[in-house]
Amino acid sequence: MTNSTPTDAALAEYAELEDQLADPGVHADQGRARELGRRYAELGPLVAAIREQEAAQGDLEAARELGMDDEVGELQEQLAEIEGRIRDLLVPRDPADGKDCLLEVKAGEGGDESALFAGDLVRMYTRYAEQRGWKIEIISATEGELGGYKDIQLAVKSRDPANPVFGRLKYEGGVHRVQRVPVTESQGRIHTSAAGVLVLPEAEEVDVEINQNDLRIDVYRSSGPGGQSVNTTDSAVRITHIPTGVTVAMQNEKSQLQNKEAGMRVLRARLLALALEEQAAKDSAVRGAQIRTVDRSEKVRTYNFPDNRVADHRSGYKANNLMQVLDGDLDPVIQSLVDADTAAKLAGQDSA
Repeated sequence: MTNSTPTDAALAEYAELEDQLADPGVHADQGRARELGRRYAELGPLVAAIREQEAAQGDLEAARELGMDDEVGELQEQLAEIEGRIRDLLVPRDPADGKDCLLEVKAGEGGDESALFAGDLVRMYTRYAEQRGWKIEIISATEGELGGYKDIQLAVKSRDPANPVFGRLKYEGGVHRVQRVPVTESQGRIHTSAAGVLVLPEAEEVDVEINQNDLRIDVYRSSGPGGQSVNTTDSAVRITHIPTGVTVAMQNEKSQLQNKEAGMRVLRARLLALALEEQAAKDSAVRGAQIRTVDRSEKVRTYNFPDNRVADHRSGYKANNLMQVLDGDLDPVIQSLVDADTAAKLAGQDSA
């Protein structure tokens, strides 16, 4: 009896998923059907590459039997390329890659300029989402005095399981630094400021079990700029998850119930991220933790306006097309991070 190979296991799982998705009973549970659909779409490129490899292998054997030396050489090169692609596709994916996400942008050092830069980042992510066919929803936002955002939380969703959100946007987590002449600068001097980005996988209720007895819920009146009350009822909600100390505050919605629902959504995402980080630590596979403090020295990417340059400090990516990137042309930057992550995982497999 031969041992099952990773490609055999992938083909077997794909066939099983196909059978399950063909069962009408599975679709009675929309959450389960969605998860199965995501996994099926995730395995699709690998299965296609395996079948392409099988076909090329058959063509190679036939060419050898017929003594077609030129074709043998071409098919050997083709097979090597397919095998490399399969190897990359077999690299274990992070368990939350197929999920939608919550994206938080928070102004840091730099005052009004930092809030304006946070607004630029939000526009960049909004344009990028539009290009990829994703839907963006604002959950909560606090605007800056001169524009932009002091902090904002966005939900980013995909309607297509083959075009997942978190697997790409997760690389945006960290501190983003900008170098430019602020609109408030009268002497024309270049300033450096920063904004922090946190990306969390969107959690469904089945992903995170929350005991209501573990929650402390406080209500208070919403406040606007300068602290003045903007609501005559206690509609703002602060939810504290006592076992972990994770706290979420919401005041954007008009009713207490709406703010509670929005707060629970963010709380679930944060608790799922915490659970995934703990699991990764147990597996000794922590993958570049996102920076939660907005400190200019802990930067992941710099946007340099005088030089029209974007530089990512993790992958080494550099390009002189700053305005295009800020207009949503993010795919080359993110792909450099995907490739670097895949290379690191492959190196880890090789040394294991």
